[in-house]
Amino acid sequence: MIESLDDINKQVSYSAALIRRSCHNFMIAQTDEAAGALVTDEAWAAIQGAYDLQVHVAPDVIARRTDDIDLAKDFLACGLRGFVLKSHYVPTAERAQVVRRAVPGIEAFGALVLNHSIGGLNPVAVEIAGRSGNKIVWMPTVDAANETAGRPDGGADKLPFWAKIQREIAAAGITRPPITILDDQQRISEDTRRCLELIAKHDMILATGHLGRHEIFPLVRAARDSGVARIVITHAEFPSQNLSGDEQKELAAMGAIIEHCFTTYHTSKATWEAVFANVRQATAARCLLSTDLGQKTNPPVAEGFAMFAQKFLDAGFSGSDIRRMAVINAENLLK
Repeated sequence: MIESLDDINKQVSYSAALIRRSCHNFMIAQTDEAAGALVTDEAWAAIQGAYDLQVHVAPDVIARRTDDIDLAKDFLACGLRGFVLKSHYVPTAERAQVVRRAVPGIEAFGALVLNHSIGGLNPVAVEIAGRSGNKIVWMPTVDAANETAGRPDGGADKLPFWAKIQREIAAAGITRPPITILDDQQRISEDTRRCLELIAKHDMILATGHLGRHEIFPLVRAARDSGVARIVITHAEFPSQNLSGDEQKELAAMGAIIEHCFTTYHTSKATWEAVFANVRQATAARCLLSTDLGQKTNPPVAEGFAMFAQKFLDAGFSGSDIRRMAVINAENLLK
């Protein structure tokens, strides 16, 4: 665990100019060259040693702009430390082991999302994941009762990439009822509680997925009661959550880390002004920066991470604030 910001700064092994040069070829392959031109050496320096706790790359059922190995090489070239592989549909702990072996120097971690493809709120899946070295367990995302984007009546505005798959599954008649973590009395269900106990047993991180605020608050309380040590509130401004600054501050006071994801604002699902205000309210000490990148139409992951840092610098946050959210808080969660 890193003890101080001074210690972190001493551990940054690249000068800002060297960081920029080492990523030059990577940056010119960006989707939007004008955006990349705005990324300064200070932004790259602020994320040296960072971990991205939410990336979506190949192999996946959804087309991606890069794969596990190339992402690891990109991170290594840009001075980034590691990432968590997230799939809405399959476990990734075994993939992460391959990445670590294939690209020495990169720390890759696996994850599990409790959607229907692995049996939903399935304690057996959580136990097997824990035995496999899994790092994060997300509560339901695409199959959450609170998440409507993938349903036939879920609208058509700014739909995520997985919505098409969800709607095709529904059209084929093989869908299952949306998942809630609450029982008929609106209390934490027994299956959810058992999953929480296993997350605690294997010392994994609990992430809230696409649950709604009426589920998130009781879940955090139940997780603490079950002995879960590390809790992340998933992309807090994403439309299906859209937690207010006061709610984020309250959850932070309950011991949770509040995650903010680049794609939420880059794709205009929420405003940049909202995330800046909410981070100031919860404080950088209780927030986490992730990208949620990997989509073909969005920037490359490492570059997107630097663009995220630049946005915070431009909004008046210090390099130390960004390092706290992208490096220190992430490392403390993963170790």
